[in-house]
Order: sequence, then C-alpha cells, then structure tokens
Amino acid sequence: MYPRHRESHLIERIGWLRAAVLGANDGIISTASLVVGVAAASTSSNEVLVAGIAGLVAGATSMAAGEYVSVSSQADTESADLARERREHTEQPEAELDELINIYVDRGLQPLLARQVAVQLSEKDAFGAHARDELGLSAHVVARPIQAALTSAVTFAGGASLPLVIAIFSPLTLIPWTVSGGSLVALACLGAIGAKTGGAGVLIPTLRVTFWGAIDLPLSFSSTWS
Repeated sequence: MYPRHRESHLIERIGWLRAAVLGANDGIISTASLVVGVAAASTSSNEVLVAGIAGLVAGATSMAAGEYVSVSSQADTESADLARERREHTEQPEAELDELINIYVDRGLQPLLARQVAVQLSEKDAFGAHARDELGLSAHVVARPIQAALTSAVTFAGGASLPLVIAIFSPLTLIPWTVSGGSLVALACLGAIGAKTGGAGVLIPTLRVTFWGAIDLPLSFSSTWS
C-alpha cells in the first residue's frame, strides 16, 4: 500500500457556494432597488422600511422555493439516469463493462490496460464506476435541493438586510444615494468573499459582481430624477 496524500479540494463547496452567492447577490440588488425606488416617491422613512422588509421576506421565500424546484429537477434527472444505469447493469453486465473499457480507452489508456482497470473497478463497485466515469456524478456535484433552498434563503435575507440597515440610518432624501453606494460596496465584498471561499482569484469575480450590480441599480435610482 502506498501512503495516502490527503487533500481538501475546494470544489466540494460548489453546491452550497453557488446558491449562497446567488442568494446574497439577489438579496442585495433586489432589496436595494426596491428601497431606492420607494424612497424616491415616499414621504416617510417608515414606508421605505416596510417595503424593504416585505421585499426581504418575499424574496427569501421565493428564492428558497425557486432553488428547491430547480435543483429538484436536476436531482430527478440524476435519479432517472442512475436507475437506468442500475437496470442496464442487471440486464447487460458485459455490455456495461465494454462501455467502461471504451471510456478509459478514449481517455488515453491502452485497450489491455483499460480492460484491467475496468474489471478491477467493476469488481469493487461497478455501479459507482459507471456513475462517476460515465455519468459524471460524484458526491461533490450531486444535486441537494434542501441544501440549495436553505442556503439561498438565508443568504438572500443576509444580503437584503444590508440595504435596509443603511436605509435605517440615512435621512430620507439621502437614501437613494447611500443605499446605492453601500450596495455596490457590499457587492464588491460579496464577489471577493465568494472568490476567496472558492479558491479563485479575487479581482475578476469582484469586478464582475460589482459591474452587474452597477448596471441594475441605476434603473431604480433613475426614478429619483422623475
């Protein structure tokens, strides 16, 4: 036996990280846009806060439902493919072995070595080998609807709370300016944190998130001039 080299790969975070960034990004932008739009036409800070809180609750609920439904669709497809694979293993084991051999040959192994690898892997866990190498399914990429839904809801609420906090401490006439500026800073921080958590470079993700936020926010901010 060779000594094992233990590694922790950041791709294992991809399931919840994608949902977290999406939820927080949507929470910041949608709530900031709502707060800015209402503040431009309102005569009371209370109206702005009520609208913002309503947007936070509705958005978090909608985000959770949307993530659960969409990721459940992915999970259904994965389950259907896995069920089909199990059935084929039962009905056509030799054909499935040949299929696995051809996969390894296409990846660069010599036919004899590919057969040896396929046979050994099949003896240990034939279904697992096909799920991984034929379908591309492994533990860190499999769909998790509940995880995605909860992560999106929580991060949406967290992102949405930032514009609300800024609005609470801003005079009514300054809310469109302070919320817009503060939200862009929050988006930049989100891009940097998401990139750092995923092990990527910080600059490009930060600029990407900030750029698209800067595109969206002025659509609501423009109402201050009407």
